[in-house]
Amino acid sequence: MQKKLIALALLASAGFSASSQAADEVIRLGNLKFAHYGAVSYIKEIAPKCGIKVDEKVFPKGPDVMQGILAGELDVGTTASEAAISGRANGAPIYVVAGFAKGGARLVAGKDSGIKSVKDLKGKKVGVTRGGIHEVLLDAELGQNGLSAKDVTIVYLAFADLNQALLGKNIDAMMQSEPQSSQAINKGFGVEVMKPYDTPIGEPYRTMVMTEKFYKEKRPLAEKFMKCFLEATKTFMDKPETAEKYVREVIFKNQITKEDFYDAIGNSPYAYNITAEHIQVTTDTMAKYGTGKMAKPPVAKDWVKLDLLDDAKKSMNLK
Repeated sequence: MQKKLIALALLASAGFSASSQAADEVIRLGNLKFAHYGAVSYIKEIAPKCGIKVDEKVFPKGPDVMQGILAGELDVGTTASEAAISGRANGAPIYVVAGFAKGGARLVAGKDSGIKSVKDLKGKKVGVTRGGIHEVLLDAELGQNGLSAKDVTIVYLAFADLNQALLGKNIDAMMQSEPQSSQAINKGFGVEVMKPYDTPIGEPYRTMVMTEKFYKEKRPLAEKFMKCFLEATKTFMDKPETAEKYVREVIFKNQITKEDFYDAIGNSPYAYNITAEHIQVTTDTMAKYGTGKMAKPPVAKDWVKLDLLDDAKKSMNLK
């Protein structure tokens, strides 16, 4: 009887150990709800065939993802580069390991606002989401057009609220993401002023970050995740109809049209490459305009780690 009890205890212990190990193998992913973040969401759909499990949590904006990382709740996160940079500057233990989209910004004015250029923003109300790359781009565009944030009235709103504010004429223009900027234009209450890619930043790249702990201590799992990310991204790049169906139906529950999706992705194509040089230029631009409140701007070469991406690309014959 005693031997039987011991055997049962050992089996229970083994079962507990196995379930604990399985729980440890779940990759906790922080993501945002935008069209160009869709391929990252798709990872969880193909995760089983990649040999991994992914638990995705969707946040309102990039800085919230950084808070999740600081709280120890995430292993991997996706953000605009600004949130990653300011996060690193403020102690987030992260590495940039890949890009996953580029562009994704548009300066949109109200149709009756008379705004046709950045200089026309003087004295106007301009909506933007605080703590995102769009704020950096707005600062940079104002700066190179002889204006500053003091020359306009900045109205800070969540991405989800900017369109309604423009429609209700509570703001005159907005620096908005996708697909919301495409929706504003397609629904007729917004007009494109410009795509803000003529600053030193160029087209801003979205960053995939990993915690230092996950990168260093869960290397085999990190490698599997990176390959799965590349497979998901290549699927969306090569099969736009798959991307459109997934983003429209699964992520946005048919709240955006096919036209909205293709216009959005036309301005924010899926990608996977990124460079330390791009992150450094973005960091320098943020420091110049005081965006992100960085006490000590991080040096890109110290925390942009692309070896996982390079190895995964080689294994899949990608450039």
